[in-house]
Amino acid sequence: MTPDFLIIGGGIAGASAGYFLAERGRVVLLEREETLGYHSTGRSAALYTETYGNAAIRALTVCSGPFFRNPPAGFTEHPVLTPRGVLIAAPPEGEAKFQAALAEAQRYAPAVRAVSQSEALRFCPVLRPDWFRFAFHEPDAMDMDVHAIHQGFLRGLRARGGTVVTGAEVRAIARQGATWTVTSAAGEFSAPIVLNAAGAWADEVAKLAGVRPVGLVPKRRTAFIIDLPAGTDAAPWPIVADVDETLYWKPEAGRLLVSPADETPMPPCDVQPDEIDIAEAAHRLETRSRLTVTRVVRKWAGLRSFVRDKTPVVGHAPEAPGFVWLAGQGGYGIQTSPSMGRVAAALATGSDLPPDLAARGLTPTDLLPDRLYS
Repeated sequence: MTPDFLIIGGGIAGASAGYFLAERGRVVLLEREETLGYHSTGRSAALYTETYGNAAIRALTVCSGPFFRNPPAGFTEHPVLTPRGVLIAAPPEGEAKFQAALAEAQRYAPAVRAVSQSEALRFCPVLRPDWFRFAFHEPDAMDMDVHAIHQGFLRGLRARGGTVVTGAEVRAIARQGATWTVTSAAGEFSAPIVLNAAGAWADEVAKLAGVRPVGLVPKRRTAFIIDLPAGTDAAPWPIVADVDETLYWKPEAGRLLVSPADETPMPPCDVQPDEIDIAEAAHRLETRSRLTVTRVVRKWAGLRSFVRDKTPVVGHAPEAPGFVWLAGQGGYGIQTSPSMGRVAAALATGSDLPPDLAARGLTPTDLLPDRLYS
């Protein structure tokens, strides 16, 4: 049977789009790796926060909240969000930037509030009081179970009659009449609509189809795990980050996850961490907290892919009917996935945006690839 939709990429973007498109027709999802979510999705330290990203990202995030808080029947066996909170801190010389960040955060998350230095130290006792002067707290930020969310979308896609094919690296894409044919390592597949959800490889996939790239830039993000001092209970701590986005840390299964919040441009690849980034993050952690890095338990890196305005690219390529972009989600892909999946399904099928997103001011013009070709 010829499917109605072919999706290239089995990470969170492709899985969420497939979940919603499977309500509208037959879906085949092609993944180049043998393991789904091997690259960016599987390496994400995801947090649900309504204060992260530009206006479009925040609209997508806020409208994803109801789905995560009350997933559809059969999506998951346990909650995908658990309380965490975020504490943003700034040094004395960072007051102006701090006040601007606080005002922007409160536009989207009214529960955000400034806290005193002593209250910030109660949230995270290992902070160095001589490093920071200002702080605000977002109580409603949540840890996300990335694996459960990704698998929930894939499970739902299959339950709705969709097919997932792994080991299907795309080698050629051609259009004849109203049909696109994708030649992959797992065989040939044809459909009238192809969704390019290939993450860091999305521009490369577009080139195979003769479609203009959108200027996607994959950027490396490094993270590592360290042990905590004996007897330290970090479970109640929020994620702690600086207002300049040069470091964050969060409790992780009895240890601490640390990242320099780096954004180093890279070609699409199976990215690995750089020791210099790890050393720099360790130094920042030791100057901003009373923790000492004696051993790195585990380290990794992932690619977060952006276009120039840091807003996702969703919708039909103007010169290639039936070729649909779903790329450029940056570091927001997990927390926006229910909204992005619904948007992709709507724009791929020529429907209006979902009403809740339209009510927040999001329009197709904000997302379509046309904006990147001017």
